Amino acid sequence: MPARILQARARPAKRPRRSINTSNKAQSSPRKREVQQAGSKAKAVDLGDLSQSLGYRIRRAQLWVFREVSQRLTPFEISPAQFSVLSVIDANPGVNQLAIAQLLSIERAGLGRMVDHLERRSLVSRTASSINRRYYVLYLTREGTELLARLRPIIAGSEKSLVEKIGPRAYAQFQRTLSIFLDD
Repeated sequence: MPARILQARARPAKRPRRSINTSNKAQSSPRKREVQQAGSKAKAVDLGDLSQSLGYRIRRAQLWVFREVSQRLTPFEISPAQFSVLSVIDANPGVNQLAIAQLLSIERAGLGRMVDHLERRSLVSRTASSINRRYYVLYLTREGTELLARLRPIIAGSEKSLVEKIGPRAYAQFQRTLSIFLDD
């Protein structure tokens, strides 16, 4: 037989499967012991220099606020981003989608899907612009206006939770400090 055929037929023998005796921890793999130990006693992970980073602290604050708002909006099946879009449309009836995408730093395609969703829920109406037919302009429907009126006190409650967490003076200072980023 040619050498190639012999090589193809000669396969290494399969390794026998190792059985792990779970009753004896000393015989288990190091990774398995690590996982078992992690479940029993979690050691705090040190942030190192990251704990002094203002950017990291702002991100943690943003996550806290986002979680707080999301929990409050969940019963209404509205996300914080959807609330933002509804608020901008309410303040600017007839605004075009591109302007909202730019203002809120939302990808155009993502905003399109969000507006589709809000339109299916009868919260927003979308029509072609009379000025530029390539753009759509947005309006709140009666249902959208009513829902937004119900959501505003919910969002105010979330802001109140932040005031309680950091104190009224720190909250006011935080608002003033971060306001310089509103136009970026």
